[in-house]
Amino acid sequence: MESKILHKIKTISEYHKAMGLPKPEHPLISVINYDSINLPCKAQMSLMFDFYSISLDRNFKGRMKYGQQQGDFDEGVLFFIAPGQVFEIDVDKGKMIDRSGWLLLVHPDFLWATSLAKTIKQYEYFSYSANEALFLSEKEETAILGIMQNIVQEYQANTDKFSQPVILAQLELLFTYADRFYQRQFISRKIANHSILNRLEDLLNTYFKSEALATDGIPTVQQIATSLNVSPGYLSGLLKVLTGQSTQHYIHDKVIENAKEKLSTTNLSVSEIAYELGFDHPQSFSRLFKTKTNFSPLAFRASFN
Repeated sequence: MESKILHKIKTISEYHKAMGLPKPEHPLISVINYDSINLPCKAQMSLMFDFYSISLDRNFKGRMKYGQQQGDFDEGVLFFIAPGQVFEIDVDKGKMIDRSGWLLLVHPDFLWATSLAKTIKQYEYFSYSANEALFLSEKEETAILGIMQNIVQEYQANTDKFSQPVILAQLELLFTYADRFYQRQFISRKIANHSILNRLEDLLNTYFKSEALATDGIPTVQQIATSLNVSPGYLSGLLKVLTGQSTQHYIHDKVIENAKEKLSTTNLSVSEIAYELGFDHPQSFSRLFKTKTNFSPLAFRASFN
């Protein structure tokens, strides 16, 4: 079995050279047509960039270890990769990487001393630990491709003091569209998303029935997301759209659900229930219960007598 080697690419110029492309017209930003890349690929490639990558793929003939959704759409698929993230490409040995579409590369230095240098980190699709691919309709793909072409036209023109602000405006527009399209995807791809909700529910039910709750405490958002193989940001965004709650609120509701059951069906004291539910201090449990139900634990129990 051929071992995988992590290929680290530090600059956009280095990427162009590795792909057999001419030197980039701008050292810090580049839009590449995949049709211009025609290189053989090892059975597996593991890559990491020191720059941002936004890839608009069509009909990718291979497998990419990236994201929780399967590549089951024939329309465009958009991938967002941040500096330092590792992704893998897997194709049949000896074959070419067969893909069409466009690739936008942006080095962090291009954003230096601009507002986008900070706000780009707020776009969750760049911070996913297990990235979520964005499936585009034909109309959405046309909008994204138009922005990429505007960026090309700008950096191919004579550079002046307006060039960078114009390109930055195009990048911000692209990211705003991506936000909108992701919200649509959370709803339109409800079968896959509800599958995650079902897994979340099963995971929490199992955890709350186990002894781990008393010994390890209430699971954190990070722990839950890791168990579901998604990022905290993606899970929170999904729950917000489908349930109107954050992940933390969803977990707390599960705590209260179990607390109500124990208060109404057992003779355990409030302190005993608090410890069984993973609280170090009964007062913390009582405060959360009162916040969620408007009753103290004892008042809630009394309502059943």
